[in-house]
Amino acid sequence: MNIKEKKNQQDERVVAAHHELTHADWPAPKSAYVHIPFCRHRCGYCNFSVISDRDDLIDRVISAIDRELAVLQQPTVQTLFVGGGTPTHLSPSQLDRLLDLLRHRLQPTNDCEWSVEANPEDITKEKLDILASHGVTRISLGIQSFHAQKLSVLQRGHDRDAAVKAIEVAASVIKNVSLDLIFAVPSETVSQWREDLRIALSLPIQHLSTYMLTFEKGTSFWASRKKGLLAGVSEENELSMYSAARELTSASGLEHYEVSNFARPAFRCQHNLAYWRGLGWFAAGPGAARFSGGRREVNHRSTTTYLKRSESDTTVVAESEALSRSQFGRELAAFGVRLIDGIDLRETLETTGIDVQSLCETAIRRTIELGLIVQLENRLKLTEQGILFADTVASEFLSN
Repeated sequence: MNIKEKKNQQDERVVAAHHELTHADWPAPKSAYVHIPFCRHRCGYCNFSVISDRDDLIDRVISAIDRELAVLQQPTVQTLFVGGGTPTHLSPSQLDRLLDLLRHRLQPTNDCEWSVEANPEDITKEKLDILASHGVTRISLGIQSFHAQKLSVLQRGHDRDAAVKAIEVAASVIKNVSLDLIFAVPSETVSQWREDLRIALSLPIQHLSTYMLTFEKGTSFWASRKKGLLAGVSEENELSMYSAARELTSASGLEHYEVSNFARPAFRCQHNLAYWRGLGWFAAGPGAARFSGGRREVNHRSTTTYLKRSESDTTVVAESEALSRSQFGRELAAFGVRLIDGIDLRETLETTGIDVQSLCETAIRRTIELGLIVQLENRLKLTEQGILFADTVASEFLSN
């Protein structure tokens, strides 16, 4: 037996010992995610399960999602997230049908946070009224930028005026509006990014997610960068842009609660918090990933393959992995520490039976020595430096 095998066996014994003293079962999912893959077009940076120019498949996908959810026997959910793709790309009648079946196949609690993703081009008063009538409480708009040149680079289909109008109309119907913005786009300056932030924060929003542009393998941006046609900004500018987001959101009353997310008090995204805390979730649709009973499953990413499998009564699952308690514990630490409040080790032990302190002893010691985290009694938190290098911290917890 090599050193790595001995270490893994030791990890399992530590986890198992605490597990036997507490809970015998994995957390029961109280969240659900539904993936709608349809978009007007695929943006160059997008590597999600997306399909364009195939609106003829929409009704079949809705039926396939209905079949997937039917086997769950109407579980109660506290959060429901309909993402994509662009769910609001559906016609009003298709959107109404989708939301109706979700209410039938799932049982949202009275205070369920129900989110739907949207793009500015698809926002109409009619669609917003349909969302509200079914109980949708939160709308997440993929704005990405208000700057014309940046929108052109990102291959987005709206302009500043359309984005501002969409936000204002959405907020008039559904109070909880969240925006996505991207920074570190090729040729973007820090001043342009600050202007994006100022515009966003002047509008009626409750939540803001800011993401640094990444070049994902398989996207057209990846290919363009390989050919030397696109290049990211300097690391110095990346850090300046991220710092600007923290500075301006704080000044506008939004709390920084996760590395990439900011919210007004009481408007933190409960669905994403369920992910980060490892609470489990159901999922349906092409490319959708679920986590239930200690098993992670991902549906086939191809919409046409997903449909063929669903309509022939063949499993739509393309990938399946059973997580060990050790692996689960490391993921709890890696994702939980991304929360600005940190991860409560005692609470994690009580709710999952996993002693993260013992399991991740080496990673905790190393990241403390590097000045990336601090331990305050039972809580692990990122330092100011750690917030800037959260991916490094996560990598340490997943591997040590």
